[in-house]
Amino acid sequence: MHAAPASSLLAGYYVISLRPAGAHEGLRRAAARLGARTFALSPWRLVRRDDDVTRQALRAALDADVVLFTSPPAVHAAAALQPLRETRNDQVWLAVGDTTARALRGSGLRRVQAPARMDSEGLLALPALAAIGGRTVGLVTAPGGRGVLAPTLARKGATVRRADVYARHPICPTPARLAALRALPMPWLLPVSSAEALSLTLAKMPDDIAARLRAARAIAASERLAARLRTLGFDDVRRAADARPAALLAAAVDSATRC
Repeated sequence: MHAAPASSLLAGYYVISLRPAGAHEGLRRAAARLGARTFALSPWRLVRRDDDVTRQALRAALDADVVLFTSPPAVHAAAALQPLRETRNDQVWLAVGDTTARALRGSGLRRVQAPARMDSEGLLALPALAAIGGRTVGLVTAPGGRGVLAPTLARKGATVRRADVYARHPICPTPARLAALRALPMPWLLPVSSAEALSLTLAKMPDDIAARLRAARAIAASERLAARLRTLGFDDVRRAADARPAALLAAAVDSATRC
């Protein structure tokens, strides 16, 4: 028995992408390599902030004992405001995952740490954040999200210097986009790396489309997201190793070949 070529493993599937506007290409390429098509359904667009308050907050964050970036957009938005440079030899720079770490290294930083488990819990488990009491942590991020990092670090005794360097501006789907989604044949795959993006999407959908989304095979980037999907009425939920497009679709391939 011959294994199916990679280019056909997800043939016939549509991947519904909840990535921000203009950020679908990585998932689109990963899906195409496996024979799937992608439908972009952005819940928001990312907008960089550029004002005196943001610049001041960023300067303070980048001067902290530990500097922590929560996403590649946070890296790019911060680098657009000022160069990213270590201010002293004992300063620690952390990234929530490999993609964010690569973005930091691309900005000229070399001593960047990232957890194997690429989420807030994995980040908090790093040795650099184990004995953080009495130290300062610069959190470079955006408003919204789970809000786990800042309160957990504060409970550990750290002083958190937060810099929200970009914002998420919601997007309402047009009637034409909704009609195109209605016309899309099943089966659908729904990679989920943000509970906020999923909740916002479902809130904007007419009931019939929301029901079809819940009938999709959902691929969660973490166990926390998998649990959230089940509470929202998703019955077919699979768990990926992390939030990278290749990992999300690898879980989809595994589930498709075992059906």
